[in-house]
Amino acid sequence: MQTRTNDYFITGTDTEIGKTFVTSALLRAFTQQGRSTLGMKPIASGAEEVDGVLHNEDVDSLVAASSIKAPQEIVVPYLMRTPAAPHIVAKLENVKMDVQHVQHCYQQAQSLADVVLVEGVGGFCVPLDDQTSTVDLAQRLGLPVILVVGMRLGCINHALLTAQAIRASGLKLAAWVANTVDSDMRFFDENVQAIAQRIGAPCLGVMPRLAADALDHAHQHLRLELLRGESS
Repeated sequence: MQTRTNDYFITGTDTEIGKTFVTSALLRAFTQQGRSTLGMKPIASGAEEVDGVLHNEDVDSLVAASSIKAPQEIVVPYLMRTPAAPHIVAKLENVKMDVQHVQHCYQQAQSLADVVLVEGVGGFCVPLDDQTSTVDLAQRLGLPVILVVGMRLGCINHALLTAQAIRASGLKLAAWVANTVDSDMRFFDENVQAIAQRIGAPCLGVMPRLAADALDHAHQHLRLELLRGESS
């Protein structure tokens, strides 16, 4: 399908490594450049009902960081209650996920905003059901990928294996972001440097651990201009 210059698929080296935090920061960074922005999280589990409406913390964060407000069914086509791996929850809640439907929602999002960022679920190879995975979803959208690397022990191996899987799927690794998961990690800078030397994509920034009242300024740690010079 036809893709646009500023749309990206955001994945991570694992779950709980800051994909939503980085995606929100990227949305705000693009907004600061004068572009209209919309974040999607096509598949989310762990939703709670508030005033008759299902809410998920990650989805709410993306909505808050987006400059365009879109219908929930576009932002999160599959929103499930149980906080567990999507293929387990889908079976438990009798949900049949269809990557073609997600693609349709993404196309609707394209008509609403200059920049659409699509956040994946878990790591890059997470199963969605017995036949499909996040890889199939990313391939269907055909977007360049930004990889969020959770900086903690083992991150070099996780980053390089995920980069390898992204490229093996036929997608472009546009860039990566180092996100501080373990603020006490030893040899932090050396680990960032080791990944940077081997991953073959620019590092958009190193995200520190931030207090809640500083999250809106996280985009200041990103260098979007590095995306313009990406190579195939």
